[in-house]
Amino acid sequence: MPGLTAADPQLAALIEGEARRQHDKLRMIASENYVSQAVLEASGTVLTNKYSEGYAGRRYYEGQQFVDQIETLAIERARELFGVDHANVQPYSGSPANLAVYLAFLSPGDKVMGMSLPMGGHLTHGWSVSATGKWFTPVRYNVSKETGRIDLDEVRDTALRERPKVIFCGGTAVPRIIDFAGFAEIAREIGAVLVADIAHIAGLVAGGAHPSPVGHADVITTTTHKTLRGPRGAMIMTTAEHAAAVDKAVFPGLQGGPHNHTTAGIAVALREAAEPAFREYAHQIVANSKALATALTERGFALSSGGTDNHLILADLTGKGIGGKPAAQALDRAGIELNYNTVPYDTRKPFDPSGIRLGTAALTTRGLTEERMPQVAAWMDAAIDAAIKDDEAGLDRIAGEVADLLADYPMPGFARD
Repeated sequence: MPGLTAADPQLAALIEGEARRQHDKLRMIASENYVSQAVLEASGTVLTNKYSEGYAGRRYYEGQQFVDQIETLAIERARELFGVDHANVQPYSGSPANLAVYLAFLSPGDKVMGMSLPMGGHLTHGWSVSATGKWFTPVRYNVSKETGRIDLDEVRDTALRERPKVIFCGGTAVPRIIDFAGFAEIAREIGAVLVADIAHIAGLVAGGAHPSPVGHADVITTTTHKTLRGPRGAMIMTTAEHAAAVDKAVFPGLQGGPHNHTTAGIAVALREAAEPAFREYAHQIVANSKALATALTERGFALSSGGTDNHLILADLTGKGIGGKPAAQALDRAGIELNYNTVPYDTRKPFDPSGIRLGTAALTTRGLTEERMPQVAAWMDAAIDAAIKDDEAGLDRIAGEVADLLADYPMPGFARD
């Protein structure tokens, strides 16, 4: 970064420090990943200089000869990769993408149904502290206390009783396959719009490692990072019937000009996701997640729903004698980055919950495979034991071992001296 280093050495040093941190730690926050060098380059171009309110061929500023082609390329790649009628690649992130759904299909006060946040849903699916729960009437469904899985019979009963206009499926801490066909049947029965939020699993869907909502959901929202391994942005994909309403909701309903440098990064990521290597990557994510879940279970970790079908694992640490927050903080000091998280029917407060949430997408990008997962589980178990004993030296030792392992696994966009 010669230009930045010369102009602002303080900021350049901070970015360098973050790059080293990402290199030396097992990054297991389920919503994070590493983008490729090509995505980094596309996202840091002169496209950030250009304003482009509107859509290709219908802009409010001149000079769109190349931007129109870039956005059209991203749209075409999204349509082909996911097999959808229409794609909008302009949303700034996942939450605005979901807000566009509300603007397109609901009026203030209308009912919207989504998974309860403590059960694994997302804030923007109608939770009380979100605008979506303040401006609309939320209807919530849970997971079974016995299985930790969604009970579609309960979902149907609630939907028939409450008659929401929109139903969300998907969430932020859902470790199991989502039954899109089952949700679609319920939505059709009450005439609701079904929205599949696949922000966490979009890369798995693209790589054939998770069933697709296409053909079941009327609208699909997703971020473009996480398992899809693109820049921090979002997309909305729809049937032809709903394309105009969604486009109008994004612009001019919620946003001004799109972030063209992000659109370019999305286009690159979608091209990468269409390659055979990405399919292998998606399936390896799931293989790693299942292997890690098995290894954690063998070490006495209680996993929500008993395991995982995707990239994500949710563990209840009550039996370990430690809360999720102090465990996550200790694991970070041990070179293992994840987040504390509520678990279904948690008896602790959200800011000090019982669980931790972790994922395998970033580890898989670095090249780790199933045979490394027992070691990861062993480090996690040892770090939590060290936290309980207030053994800072033990945490430091694990962090050194983690860094030594990762020295053999390249990080896209960064090379340690």
